Amino acid sequence: MGLAFSDAIRIYYERLFPIRDFYNWLTYGNIDKYLFVNREFSFTLPSEAYVRFQSFSDEQQLKQALINMSPVKIDIGAIYNMKPKERKSVRADAFIPLQRELVFDIDMTDYDDIRTCCSGADICLKCWDFMTISIQILHRSLTEEDFGFKNILWVYSGRRGVHCWVCDESARELTSEARKAIVSYLEIIKGGEKQDKKVNLRGKMHPSVSQSYSICSKFFPITMLDKMDILTSQKHWTQLLKLVPDENILTKLSEQWESNRLSSRERWNQLQQEINASKKPQLQMIIADIIMQYTYPRLDSNVSIGLNHLLKSPFCVHPKTGRVCVPIDPENCSSFDPFKVPLLDDLIVELDLQLEQSQILKPYLDLFHVFLQSMNESFREKLRQKRRQNEQTLQF
Repeated sequence: MGLAFSDAIRIYYERLFPIRDFYNWLTYGNIDKYLFVNREFSFTLPSEAYVRFQSFSDEQQLKQALINMSPVKIDIGAIYNMKPKERKSVRADAFIPLQRELVFDIDMTDYDDIRTCCSGADICLKCWDFMTISIQILHRSLTEEDFGFKNILWVYSGRRGVHCWVCDESARELTSEARKAIVSYLEIIKGGEKQDKKVNLRGKMHPSVSQSYSICSKFFPITMLDKMDILTSQKHWTQLLKLVPDENILTKLSEQWESNRLSSRERWNQLQQEINASKKPQLQMIIADIIMQYTYPRLDSNVSIGLNHLLKSPFCVHPKTGRVCVPIDPENCSSFDPFKVPLLDDLIVELDLQLEQSQILKPYLDLFHVFLQSMNESFREKLRQKRRQNEQTLQF
């Protein structure tokens, strides 16, 4: 009989949680000592109590708190102008967030209106395509000519989504207004639940949008027409046809599709033929609009904009699934399988083998090490620049 989750998670924190690597990440080269001690941590306890504004002086103090409190969830917050645990010693308006990684939270439930395989917290490999698309599009935009960030960590949420941590100093120091501008730049799907058409591309695509579209158009036939099979269900084809601003096409295809048994790909070809034949200006971008609305990343802007917003920590364990929140390689994200990530129970069993290192966790720890090495090299370069500047100042 397996251990209770609260017992297993305590063992995990004591023997398996990568506390040294975790500390190295959040100290950012230890150039500025306050970066770790002024960081907020939040714990959700086994009793479901939610304890905010935890802060720690070093990795050992954090590790001891994890063992003693055994949180079922760890959230990471902002870096403040003082230790969060001492915030009550000052006025509320004097407790100010100074830094936080630029983060993105992609949740599968935001795709429920177009998923035909699952809903709610359930996922499968068919709908996991939406996460793969999101990683490919956002990673390209964040790292290449759009923003040029270098230190980005992608992490599986442990259940139904992915998280992105942009860790460059320039990203951590962004104001809420700057974060809002970045989110606005990246957002293409806009509008509430009651709005049918949420993408409106006009004229020639911006180069960044064009590159995102090339990814979406590659996935659309496989993900939406084959896996989701959206055009063989009247509910879903009616939903899609509402995006076409032409009553004649809508009526014609609805009648045809009710009386035949064509595949989703065949029906999509029919729709494209009707739109191309109409030559109406308002239909010029409609195919691209549909493809983007059905496949482009759906962002939770509030998570990204607010400096004091919390996000689940890498390497914590989801209490409902038992899966570890492991890093994802963005360059090979299409091969990531959420059902093959380490399970807490398997990790505990593996401890009986008395191995020097967990072989189950090793691939994900190796990936985290690659991220840390790249990040640390950028810090070393920053220190070299500081030394050069100091030498120039002394020469004067």
